[in-house]
Amino acid sequence: MSKAVLTGTHFMNGDEACCEGALAAGCRFFAGYPITPATEVAECMSRRLPQVGGVFIQMEDEIASMAAILGGSWGGVKSMTSTSGPGFSLMMENIGLGVCTETPCVVCNVQRAGPSTGLPTLVGQGDMMQARWGSHGVYEIIAVAPSSPQEMFDFTIKAFNLSERFRVPVMIMADEVVGHMNERVVIPSPEAIHLVERAKPSVPPEQYLPYQAGPEGVPFMANYGDGYHMHVTGLTHDERGYPVMEVWAQEQMTQRIVGKIKNNLEHILDYDLVCMDDAEVAVVAYGISARSARGAVLAAREQGIKVGLVKLNVAWPFPEDFIRDLSGRVKAMIMPEINLGQMVLELERLSQGRCPVSLVSHPGGGIITPGRILAAVRESLKEAA
Repeated sequence: MSKAVLTGTHFMNGDEACCEGALAAGCRFFAGYPITPATEVAECMSRRLPQVGGVFIQMEDEIASMAAILGGSWGGVKSMTSTSGPGFSLMMENIGLGVCTETPCVVCNVQRAGPSTGLPTLVGQGDMMQARWGSHGVYEIIAVAPSSPQEMFDFTIKAFNLSERFRVPVMIMADEVVGHMNERVVIPSPEAIHLVERAKPSVPPEQYLPYQAGPEGVPFMANYGDGYHMHVTGLTHDERGYPVMEVWAQEQMTQRIVGKIKNNLEHILDYDLVCMDDAEVAVVAYGISARSARGAVLAAREQGIKVGLVKLNVAWPFPEDFIRDLSGRVKAMIMPEINLGQMVLELERLSQGRCPVSLVSHPGGGIITPGRILAAVRESLKEAA
């Protein structure tokens, strides 16, 4: 039987690294449906989960896959699925169900060019706003954005930890290039991996309220089979989990599921700063576009151009306070995205005219080169002069 964690240095692609990260995080249930370019996540899981005592199920479609991992999670098992654009769209109703029922689980979206079937084998970053706003109603979500196979491993563990801590579906917003890129991935020993487990109730069953706010606004979570009375519904519900069709219940429920994210940003937000100490221009990027942006920043620095990179490790929630402050300290902000403008709208909203914001875009199918980003930096400085 293979070890749960393949400790050591490996050469693997990002999809495989995501699988290994999930296993290292304690994932023991995967339900999914094959879809390019995320199929390798499922293929790896189908091989590896039985080796560690887990369960893999190929479902009939992505809607069912999402429903299955919600059920698996309520059964007490860390659960995950993977998909790409069209499948991500199909999952949205049940992602909303996961938000409302506060079910910890992880969804990996290896983005490809769209819309519709698009370019199934080629890169895109067009699902970023869908990750935040794709389901209906009032809610908050968490989404991480890896830019390398190593980060696919690391951020998958991070996704599970955030999901378990805050009882919310967490999305891994990868892309085709990161998913299919082969690089060195270092997997530490299990003892060196920090894991977060969902907080379980300590009160007797007759005193347990499944949706009563606990520490950080997150309810303690009993699982089916633990001996606690459980009622899980997508309807507006009270602390018992019972449907309540009243305005006060809607306000109480939504304020808490939003607040448990917004009130704990210091434990969720994550971004890396490269050459930002004296930067006159800030490039804000995520995923594979952050790799190109880093190359552009380093090349610009060699030419004496004061530019820096803000790499978004967590894309949602967006680092609003940081970007708002940054917009008052730089001459311009630039965002490269493999879409025609999505996350750049957040920069425009938060800058409120304090500095110009520009987009370096690609409609999908290819990456944005460092040269294009460097040209945009030069142009922004020319316009600011």
